[in-house]
Amino acid sequence: MKLLRIWAVLLALSLMIVEVWRSWGAGRELVFVIDDQIMGAMLIASAYLLKQQTLRRRAFFSAAWAVNVGMLYGSFFGKVVNPADAEPGNWDVNILTGLIGLAFVSAIIGMIASIILPQQGSRYEQTG
Repeated sequence: MKLLRIWAVLLALSLMIVEVWRSWGAGRELVFVIDDQIMGAMLIASAYLLKQQTLRRRAFFSAAWAVNVGMLYGSFFGKVVNPADAEPGNWDVNILTGLIGLAFVSAIIGMIASIILPQQGSRYEQTG
């Protein structure tokens, strides 16, 4: 689970940094920048909290991965289906689409792994 927590933080930071880089000075609406910051913050917070596994913390970690899958789905397929309407900001639309596709696949794998990996320790606590 430690590797998955590290993976979550790396994905989160990459989403947060690339989104700011992509949008800086490009005139993009703030709401389309903030969503990546929220996704990243959820992954980072849940990965940190999972240092001590409880049922709730593990559920939060899986939910953070699921939020990323859901948000990246629309972003990726929106660019694949209609690249002419994509707002790539400071990036080439093809490179951006490829990076978002990698992040999407990564989030799917992370979400599945966060659900199916065995628990650490003997039992989950019901609080926390």
